[in-house]
Amino acid sequence: MRKFLVVLDDSRECLNAMRFAAMRAASTGGGVQILSVIPPDEFNHWIGVSEVMREESRERIVAHFEVFAKWMRDKQSIDPELVIREGEPVDEILGQITTDREIGVLVLGAGTGRKGPGPLVSALVKSSGTLPVPLTIVPGELSKDQLEAVC
Repeated sequence: MRKFLVVLDDSRECLNAMRFAAMRAASTGGGVQILSVIPPDEFNHWIGVSEVMREESRERIVAHFEVFAKWMRDKQSIDPELVIREGEPVDEILGQITTDREIGVLVLGAGTGRKGPGPLVSALVKSSGTLPVPLTIVPGELSKDQLEAVC
């Protein structure tokens, strides 16, 4: 089965990427894997404190994931898989693609603000010629209706 890998983070554009991945997976008989990366700088504290913070981050990620997963199950009949990794986001995305050979497409949402498309999109576009899978960038300004028309 081909999986669409989509990154779960706190950005607004993440929503369109999730929608797109779920709709494409539903229309092509694929699956969705949702990756959330905990950056290493979140845990530069004493060991006990960092473990508590790590667990709180994981709980927040799972709660956020469940919102998207419920929508995917209810609206698209897709049961997404959650993967949580720790490290630098770009390295962990590439690591996940390498680890899971069923991933066929990386889906990212592009930001709409003055800062450009976002750090992940910017970093991965630079290396897009050597990525092991196609990269789909979903514009943050697309409406739900526009996304449905594309998928």
